[in-house]
Amino acid sequence: MKADPYLNIDAGTLNPIEHGEVFVLDDGMECDQDLGNYERFLDQSLNETNYLTTGQVMKAIIDKERALGYEGKTVEFFQDPPREIISRIQKCVKTNHAEIIVFEVGGTVGEYQNLLFLEANRLLKLRYPRDVLHVHVTYLPIPSSIGEMKSKPAQMSIQQLFASGIHADFVLARSQVAIDEKRKEKIAIACGLDPAGIISAPDVENIYQVPLNFENQDLSDKILQKMHIKPRKKDLSDWKIMVNRALVAPKTAKIAMVGKYFSTGDFTLSDAYLSVIESVKHAAAKNDIKAKMTWIDSTQIEKEGPDILAGYDGIVVPGGFGGRAVEGIIQSIKYARQNKIPYFGLCFGMQLAAVEFARNVAGFKDAHTTEINPKTKHPIIHVMESQKEKVEKKDLGGTMRLGSWDFKATAGTKFAKTYGKLEGSERHRHRYEFNNQYRKVFEKKGMIIAATTKDGKLVESLELKDHPFFIGVQFHPELKSRPMHPHPLYLAFMEAVAKAQ
Repeated sequence: MKADPYLNIDAGTLNPIEHGEVFVLDDGMECDQDLGNYERFLDQSLNETNYLTTGQVMKAIIDKERALGYEGKTVEFFQDPPREIISRIQKCVKTNHAEIIVFEVGGTVGEYQNLLFLEANRLLKLRYPRDVLHVHVTYLPIPSSIGEMKSKPAQMSIQQLFASGIHADFVLARSQVAIDEKRKEKIAIACGLDPAGIISAPDVENIYQVPLNFENQDLSDKILQKMHIKPRKKDLSDWKIMVNRALVAPKTAKIAMVGKYFSTGDFTLSDAYLSVIESVKHAAAKNDIKAKMTWIDSTQIEKEGPDILAGYDGIVVPGGFGGRAVEGIIQSIKYARQNKIPYFGLCFGMQLAAVEFARNVAGFKDAHTTEINPKTKHPIIHVMESQKEKVEKKDLGGTMRLGSWDFKATAGTKFAKTYGKLEGSERHRHRYEFNNQYRKVFEKKGMIIAATTKDGKLVESLELKDHPFFIGVQFHPELKSRPMHPHPLYLAFMEAVAKAQ
């Protein structure tokens, strides 16, 4: 369970450049990208009870107060929110039939905005002393000018946690390299901790090495022992094979990720598309390839032209919103189509592939999406009927086509062959759709409607004939890819990339 201290009800309205990817669950909950990591590591689908924000807590309390749910009692800032948080933790346990729940408090100890979550944890520990453990993640920097690992910042953060009434049972010591015994002793003495409870968490090449590192230090057994639970059998052999395969892959493929949410000042922020990146890596490892991904801001293509994509083995255009640098993305799609480079378009990437095809193959020069050009003569992509009123009223939070929707694939397409079946379900996050008036002309010109919703009303996938791999999907397959079970569409894309080399 992840607790975010924001007053937002969910992560759907947060800026992806500042906050990172918005992850969507099967039930449509828009949440923090950490939920994506949870699903990938657990190989388990989560639900709305696994995500909590300060906004949700405050809204629930105010709604209850307005409905006289407190029966005239004063609603207290530092008493009632922690109670609401505890009730939601208990609901998550019951909904998911959990034996153990890991509750992550976002932010940093000492920040005012997460005090309510820390207080809820303190109260839980008082109420259930044998059943609650606290794990503190802290950082030990190695200043480049000194070259020595410093433990003082870690000591101070642990003591700051004490000031909140919480005594850490375990400390995960994050650093560039493994923490040595000398620093463990320093931290243990300064903070009154058991040295065995200080776990080294060094940087790793592959994120999926993290649990292997923890298990080498017997963290699971130590946690179970503290919780008075008998040790369980564990077998990480398949996990080790998966990690090793990713690390020693003999070949490298160059993948261009063309998008709009990469630049923030002088920096490139790939977190906006974290699940896409991870899904490419899952599929690459399965094909014994290392994916070397380059994040290309589409403004660069508008300035320099699409020839900067020469030499790439595959092109991915992920989701996005708004009109900035859209023409650069369309140029990239045209380049992939004409040069037979494997192309995978995700959500906005499918919509703009449709626009590019309409303009340059079907001959509709003015073609566009009404999201960008509401007055276009050829609205290849337009707002869903059910969404029109919401857009006009600016009722935009949590109102898109969200969560899991069933699809029906077209027999004989690459799309259908990839799944090995004609029906399935995928997760969505959008409010614009392919305009059905253009279905026949697209099919006639060589763009197949590869999948629709089960009722046939909404287009879910477009696929180009006579191309090694050119598929656009209206959904987000990356939200369901797992390291042990890569998504079939990403697998097919990376297979095409491998063949094209």
